[in-house]
Amino acid sequence: MRPRAVALAVSSLVVLGAGPPAPSPPLPARMADTGGGTQLITAVAPKRASTTGTVTWWDRRGGRWVKKGSARARFGANGLVQGTTRRQGTNTTPTGLYGLPYAFGIKAAPRGTAYEYRRVHRDSWWCQDNDSRSYNRWTEPRAADCRAAESEHLITYGERYAHALVIGFNYERPVRGRGAGIFLHVDGRGATAGCVSVPKRAMRTILRWADPAKRPHIAVGTASGTTAVTRY
Repeated sequence: MRPRAVALAVSSLVVLGAGPPAPSPPLPARMADTGGGTQLITAVAPKRASTTGTVTWWDRRGGRWVKKGSARARFGANGLVQGTTRRQGTNTTPTGLYGLPYAFGIKAAPRGTAYEYRRVHRDSWWCQDNDSRSYNRWTEPRAADCRAAESEHLITYGERYAHALVIGFNYERPVRGRGAGIFLHVDGRGATAGCVSVPKRAMRTILRWADPAKRPHIAVGTASGTTAVTRY
């Protein structure tokens, strides 16, 4: 091959290889598990000590995950911790992959909500008493063996519980002392006591989007490390 032809060939190879790198797969495609449904919420913090991050909701269509929306998020005042080792009263958000049993709120469900939605009344409580048979359950009225001082009187939370989704952390077979009352709910003024919170508009949008027939789950984690959301 003549020198000029060699130069042109090399130049062509350089041009062909100079294109932008292929985009990385969407976050759900990089996760170990997404719960088996076709809807997913990811709640990701930069690191374990973070109290802020991002909530994103996704649909799986044609074998691909498609981002439907996102919003800023707040986490526990003491950051995030592995859900299997979390302790109650630590103000930490448990990481892991969880179901979303049902929704609730002080205000009526947004129009179009398909999820089971429980309205909060004056006698609605969430029991966090480790000695109660109603531990980590809604109880209305408050169960006789559930101390008020060890429970959340839901109506007193105002706008924060205007709308919420129950996160299935420690829910199916509750372990005493691990924690109770972990929700995805409306933002307050700062970090949470362990829940994940988003602006009210985002919470209403999520409730209209979520379809129980599509088996949505929520994955809570960090961007990297031992609690990386991709590990769940």
